[in-house]
Amino acid sequence: MQDSLVEYGSRRVIITITAILCALLEIVDSTIVNVALNDMKGNLGSTLTEVAWVITAYAIGNVIIVPMTSWLAAQFGRRNYFAASIVIFTICSFLCGNSSNIWQLVFFRFLQGVGGGALLVTSQTIITESYPPEKRNMAQAIYGLGVIIGPTLGPPLGGYIVEHYSWPYIFYINIPIGIIATLLTLQFVRSPRYAQKKLASEVDWAGIFLLAVAVGSLQFVLERGQEDDWFNSSTITSLAVISLFGFFFFVWRELTAKNPIVELRVLSNGNLRIGTILSFILGFGLYGSTFIIPLYTQSTLGWTAQQSGALMVPAALTTAFMMPIIGQMLQRGVKQQYLVSLGMLIFFIYSFWGYKILTPDTGKESFFWMLIFRGLGMGMLFIPITALSLSTLKGQQIGQGASFTGMMRQLGGSFGIAVITTYMARQNMVHRNELVTKLQVDNPYVQQRVVGITNGYITKGLAPDVSLKSAYQSMDYMVYKQASVLSYMDVFLFIGLIFLFCIPFILMVKNKPAAKGEKIDMSAAH
Repeated sequence: MQDSLVEYGSRRVIITITAILCALLEIVDSTIVNVALNDMKGNLGSTLTEVAWVITAYAIGNVIIVPMTSWLAAQFGRRNYFAASIVIFTICSFLCGNSSNIWQLVFFRFLQGVGGGALLVTSQTIITESYPPEKRNMAQAIYGLGVIIGPTLGPPLGGYIVEHYSWPYIFYINIPIGIIATLLTLQFVRSPRYAQKKLASEVDWAGIFLLAVAVGSLQFVLERGQEDDWFNSSTITSLAVISLFGFFFFVWRELTAKNPIVELRVLSNGNLRIGTILSFILGFGLYGSTFIIPLYTQSTLGWTAQQSGALMVPAALTTAFMMPIIGQMLQRGVKQQYLVSLGMLIFFIYSFWGYKILTPDTGKESFFWMLIFRGLGMGMLFIPITALSLSTLKGQQIGQGASFTGMMRQLGGSFGIAVITTYMARQNMVHRNELVTKLQVDNPYVQQRVVGITNGYITKGLAPDVSLKSAYQSMDYMVYKQASVLSYMDVFLFIGLIFLFCIPFILMVKNKPAAKGEKIDMSAAH
C-alpha cells in the first residue's frame, strides 16, 4: 500500500463518488433486468428459458473475472484497467439495448458481466486507498453502502423504466453515467507502483482457461440446475463434472505455476479462510433474501415491481445508518467475531419473523419492522467480515485475498438462489399433496365451499356447468397459493437456521491481531 495514493479534499470526494457510481452500476445491473424479462420475452420472441439466459450470462461473466481482477490491475495498471472495464461495460450496455434477438442480448450481457466484475472489485480498492489508515473503516462503510443498497435499487428502478418507457432503457441509462465515470477515472484515479508487468510468455494462460471453465460451468449449474431438473439433465451433469475436474486442475496449476493468475497460497492465512466462508454465507443471505421477498410479494400478493422494490428501501436505509456506527465500533477495538455473531443472530430473528407473518394476504405494514431487522443484520455483517478476512494480510496479498472474498460472496448468492428455488419447488409439491388429501369431494365443508363459489359465478351470469368448472379452478388456485405461502415460510426458516447454526463457530475463531504498531490495511477490501 502506497501512502502517496491517499487523497484529500475535493479530489478524494470526486474519486469516492466515481468508485461508488461504478460499484452501483454493476450491482444494480445484476438485478434491474429481473423485472423486464417478460417484456424482453415478448419483444424478442423468445421463451422463458431463453430469456433467463440474460441473467445467467451476466453472472457467469462476473464470476469468471472477479478472481483475476487483482492480477489484471497489476498487469495493466489499476487506473487503465478500471477505465477499460467501465468502457466495456458502457459499450455493452448500448449493444444490449440495441439487440435484435435473444442470443445477441445474451452475448452482450456476458461481455457486460466481464466488464462489470472489475467495477465491483476495484472500486473498493480505490476508495480505501484514497483514505488515510485511521479512516479506512469509514471508507469501508461508504463502499458497503453501495453493495447492500444496490440489489435493492434494481427492481423498483427497472419497474419504473419498463412501466414508463421500454426495456432497452434499463441498459441505456448506464451510458451517460459510464462516460462521466470513465473521464473522472482517467483524470483523478492513480495506480500503485508495487506491481510488475508480465511478458505475454510469462502469463498463466492455462490458469486463465481452467478458471474460466471451472467457475463458468459451476455458475451455469447453479443458475440453471432447478429449471433443468438437476442431474436428470445430461447438460447439468456434464458441466458439474467439468467444473469439478476444472477446479482440481486449476488448483494444481496455480500451486505449481511460476506466475499464477490467482495466488492460492494466500489462503494459508487462517483469518482469510474463515472470511471467505463467511463471505459465502453473507452472499447466500444477502442475495437469497433480496430474491425471495420481491418474488413472494409479486407472485403471491400481486404487487408491482415498483411496490416490491419500495418495500426494501427502509431496510437499505437502516443498513446505511448502521455502516458508519459499525466502522466506529471496529476502530474502538470491538472484536469482529462479536459483531458478526450479533449480526447473524439479528438475521435469524428477521428470518424467523418472516416465517411467522407470511399469509396469502399479508399487509404491507407487517413487513416494516421485520425488514428493519434485516437492515440491522446486514449492516453488522458486511464490514466486520471484510475486516476479519483481510486483517492479517500485507501488500499485494490484500488484493489477492479480496478477490477470494468477492468471488465467494458472488458464488454464495448464486448458490443461495439455486438452493432456495430447488427447496421451494420440492416443498411446494409436498404442501400441495398434503392440502389436496384434505380436500376430499365427499367432505361436507368442501361441497359447501364449491356450491358457494358456483352460485357466486352463476349470479355473475355464467352458465351452471361453466360456473362449476370455474369453482373447481378457484379451489385449485387457493390450494396452489396456500402451498406457495407454506413453501416461502419454509425458506425463511431454512435461511434463519443456517445463520443461527454458524454463530458458535464464529465465536470460536481466534482473531490474530495485526503486529504492534501496524495498522490494519484494508486497501484492497471489496
